[in-house]
Amino acid sequence: MIRCWSDAPSRPMPAVARATGRVLAAAALAATLFACGADESTATAQGTPQPTGSTMGTLLIVGGGSQPPALVSRFVELAGGPGKARIAVMPMASAEAASGGEEKAEQLRALGAEVIVMNVTREQAQTDSVARLLDGITGVWFNGGDQARLTDALQDTRTLEALRARYAAGAVLAGTSAGAAIMSDSMITGDQFRPGEDSSGYYGDEYPRIARGTIVIARGLGFLHNAIVDQHFLKRERHNRLISVVLERPTLLGVGIDEGTALRVDPDGRWAVEGASAIIIYDARKAAITVPTAPVLGATDIRVHLLPAGSHFNPATGEAELPNP
Repeated sequence: MIRCWSDAPSRPMPAVARATGRVLAAAALAATLFACGADESTATAQGTPQPTGSTMGTLLIVGGGSQPPALVSRFVELAGGPGKARIAVMPMASAEAASGGEEKAEQLRALGAEVIVMNVTREQAQTDSVARLLDGITGVWFNGGDQARLTDALQDTRTLEALRARYAAGAVLAGTSAGAAIMSDSMITGDQFRPGEDSSGYYGDEYPRIARGTIVIARGLGFLHNAIVDQHFLKRERHNRLISVVLERPTLLGVGIDEGTALRVDPDGRWAVEGASAIIIYDARKAAITVPTAPVLGATDIRVHLLPAGSHFNPATGEAELPNP
């Protein structure tokens, strides 16, 4: 199993705002109540596709935008259903984490879930007391915003260890937008390098070329292996970005998830599409790719799947199935 991330330069991780005492106190009360690095492409075909691996839990990776009510209800169902779901909301990606976390918590409570908000700093995430807030949790929701804020707060902490333990025990981990980007081992940061610029920067949704050394990749939280996630995909036309990433790291499946849509990763490692739109999968694992010194990036035999809601995909075999008519 490959669990890696790119060592390409990444932007500095911003500090996460400290949680208010009110949020942590509420969380504590609720808890007591219940990359790949170096380029691997060559001018010859790649090797046999490898399984992405699985654990006992489920991932629900949402592409951002408005979430259909059925998709939010599905998350509560996967977490145990009304009256049984015990969910932790982690809103640190947002610039308005406190209000965003409470808003999501209220939505989930209205569906019958017991919810705590864990708006924690890195310092707090490294403590056993915060990690223990996840004891008995059956679902975790990561809000959108800036994915760097989430990884800055959680990477290599006791709380991340506790999240992995809950996932292995069967919990569902869900996230939208930035909360989707952090799911894989390698993470798209949103930054890019442009010709003539000495450093990377954020240029919005302008990706005018498909090329090596363009898209900045950082280390994700590592729940989804052998794949890399992009979000708002069809709505914001991010094809050039994800194709560039996949051709530079052809062992990774590129997963572009549209708004209002989710990739569900089941405990057996198979994928399913839920929600309002579709996902695109770029599979270059058997592609022939120009050598790194070639003046222009090129490739043949890239498999592309456009999968609407109701579709299924087996990442081990690369086979896709459209929904029944």
